[in-house]
Amino acid sequence: MKILRNLLDQAEPHFVGDGKLKRFFALYEVLDTFLYTPGEVTSGASHVRDGMDLKRMMITVAVALTPCIMMALWNTGYQANLAMEAMGIAEKTGWRGWVIGLLGIGYDPGNLLANVVHGALYFIPVYLACNIAGGICEVTFAMIRGHEVNEGFLVTGMLIPLTLPPAIPLWQVVIGTAFGVVVGKEIFGGTGRNFLNPALTARAFLYFAYPVEISGDAVWTALDGFTGATALGLAAADGMAPVMADMTWWQAFLGNIQGSMGETSVLACILGAVLLIVSGVGSWRIMASVTVGALATAGLLYGIGSDSNPMFQMAPHWHLVVGGLAFGTVFMATDPVSAAFTNTGKVYYGLLIGFMTILIRVINPAFPEGIMLAILFGNVFAPLIDYWVVKANIERRERRYA
Repeated sequence: MKILRNLLDQAEPHFVGDGKLKRFFALYEVLDTFLYTPGEVTSGASHVRDGMDLKRMMITVAVALTPCIMMALWNTGYQANLAMEAMGIAEKTGWRGWVIGLLGIGYDPGNLLANVVHGALYFIPVYLACNIAGGICEVTFAMIRGHEVNEGFLVTGMLIPLTLPPAIPLWQVVIGTAFGVVVGKEIFGGTGRNFLNPALTARAFLYFAYPVEISGDAVWTALDGFTGATALGLAAADGMAPVMADMTWWQAFLGNIQGSMGETSVLACILGAVLLIVSGVGSWRIMASVTVGALATAGLLYGIGSDSNPMFQMAPHWHLVVGGLAFGTVFMATDPVSAAFTNTGKVYYGLLIGFMTILIRVINPAFPEGIMLAILFGNVFAPLIDYWVVKANIERRERRYA
C-alpha cells in the first residue's frame, strides 16, 4: 500500500496547479480519496463537533442498505425460481441461463444459493449500469466546475437499483440515472444544494417516461410471460380479499413477496434504520412522524370506508408492510439535504409525507404506491416548513424578552 501511496503522490503535481492534466483532477481525486482519507486537516478554530464528514456519512448509509441489498438478491431470485417452478420451466435461456448452468446450481426456490445467484444476475447489471451512468455524470460536472467528486452518489447509486423492478431494460436505467443526477442535483450546484432527492427524481422520471417497464403486473418477477400483481395492485383492484389470500402480514413484513428489488422487506429496512439512528445519520423524528402520519391517515380513511374504492379496505397495519413505505421512510425521507433541517420542521415534514402517501394510495387509484410522490412533495415544501419554524421561534423569543 505504501508503494501505491507513493505513486499517487508522484502523480499529483500533474493534476494540480498548472499541471498538464489539471482538467482531470476530479478523476485523480476520486481514486485518491477512495483508497485513502483526505490529507487536508482543519487549521485554527472550527465549528466541527464530531468526526462525521460526508464520506463517513455516505459509508454509514451504504452499510445500512446492506440488509436491503441482500434481500434484493435473494427475493429476486426466489420469486423468479418460484414462478419457473409454477410454470414448469426447467431452465432459463440467454446469458443468465448459461451462467447458472455453468455453476450447476439450478433453479430450486428452496435453495438459498440458487436464489441469491439468480437474483444477482438481475440486480448486478442494473447496479453497474446505474453507477457507470451516474459516475460519468458526476465526474463530468466535477471536471467542468473544477472541483472534487464527492461521495454523494455512493448512496444514490445503491438506492436507484433497489427501487426498480428486476428486468427493467438497462438503457432505461442509464437514462433515468442521468436524469436524476443532472436534473435532480447537478443543475442546482451538486451535493448539498439540491432540493430534490436524486434517486427519487430518477425513479419518478422512469415511472412517467416508461410506465410499461416499471409498473403493472408483468414487471415484478424476472420471468418472461409471468404476471403477478403487488399487494397494493391487488388491493387497488379488488380490495383486501385477494391480498390476504396471496400472502400473510408476516410474509409482507419479511419481504418474500413481489415488488421492487430492495423495497419489499420491512425487517431489512428496520435493521438499516437502527444503524442510521444510532449513528446519528438518519433522523428518528422524520421516521417516526412519517409512520404516525401514515397510520393516522390510514386509520381515518379505513374508518370512513367506501363502497366504490377497494383501497379503503386496507387496514393501517397493512399499509406499513406493503409497497415502499418502509424503504422510503428510512432511506429517502431522511436525506439530510432535501429534508427539513430544523427539529420541529422534521416532525411536520414527516407528518406531511405520511399523510400524502396514504392519501395518494387510497384516494387516487392511478397511483397505488404513494411514497415516491409524497417524498418529492415533501422535498418541495421542506424549505418553507423550516422558514416558518424559524420565523415562529424568532417571534416567540421576541415576545418572551419584550
